[in-house]
Amino acid sequence: MKFLKSYTYTWKQIAIFKFALLSIGTIIGSYFPQFIQDNLVIFAVIAVVCTVYTLYVSFK
Repeated sequence: MKFLKSYTYTWKQIAIFKFALLSIGTIIGSYFPQFIQDNLVIFAVIAVVCTVYTLYVSFK
């Protein structure tokens, strides 16, 4: 059994996945607001790095 294999998703499936991640992030942020505020720069850097990587892979 291969755990890491390639998948092809439709845009609807990706939209549902992104909405789920947004919901999870909102829940985590509401439970731990002080932690998020204290580490906001780290989260921003992670977001920028992930975005740049995704754009690089997409337009390669």
